[in-house]
Amino acid sequence: MAALASLPGVPDAVDSVRRAVDRVYGHRVMRRRGSEVASEAALRAARGSAALSGADWALEEVRRRGDFGADTEARTVGAALRLNAEAGQLLSIWSQSPLRVLARLHLVAAGGAGVPDETVGRPRLAGEPVVEVPGGVQGGEVTGPLTEAPLPDAAEVAGRLEGLSGLVLAASGAPALVMAAVVHGELLALRPFGSYNGLVARAAERVVLVGSGLDPKSVCPAEVGHAELGRAAYAAAFEGYLSGTPDGMARWITHCGRAVELGVRESTAVCEALQRGAA
Repeated sequence: MAALASLPGVPDAVDSVRRAVDRVYGHRVMRRRGSEVASEAALRAARGSAALSGADWALEEVRRRGDFGADTEARTVGAALRLNAEAGQLLSIWSQSPLRVLARLHLVAAGGAGVPDETVGRPRLAGEPVVEVPGGVQGGEVTGPLTEAPLPDAAEVAGRLEGLSGLVLAASGAPALVMAAVVHGELLALRPFGSYNGLVARAAERVVLVGSGLDPKSVCPAEVGHAELGRAAYAAAFEGYLSGTPDGMARWITHCGRAVELGVRESTAVCEALQRGAA
């Protein structure tokens, strides 16, 4: 992790994210109405994460809808909303048992979403397929996998999940951005569950950013930034992670940093709107 944190461009990205986060936390609205900003950030984060998984709804549509079981897109948005509501409840468990948190995140995302009960809340077994968005058009530009890289087999998934858990538990002191990017990238690479791996990976990134103390009030939604940068840029940066090269890893980490900064910009705009009485 120390080596990743020192890659070219990464220290600058870490510093830039820290400054951006400090600025929004210093906004006068945060002192009085921080809970409102956090609620709005959670809604926008869910919308962004769902968009990357093929359900690109307008924010007001997400806000007004009450039925999230009608079709594939609605179930995807509902899963993203449930994940953002659940993530804050799992912070203390993450530092003790990351794998338990990941299982819970998948249970929350996939439960009741047309996913076979026996596959919910556990890593996939040998021979089990991955259907990223149940009911979606698999192999399509959006609902298909983010990468064409071969699917790691169940044994590799189990071993690498244990390694990821050990990395988190070691509390290496690595910058929060670096740890969040590694957790996010590794889950995207492993596709450990039979469905909704993208939603779970982005929710886990949020857990790290909040639990690390970088964004304790959860008002800097990286999911907003990932969606704003676009799926093509997201996939291209992720290919850097998959490459494992120093340049590729740096590209992925700095991409995640830019996503956090765009999330900060979104919440700053919410602060400004609240200050004007427009939201």
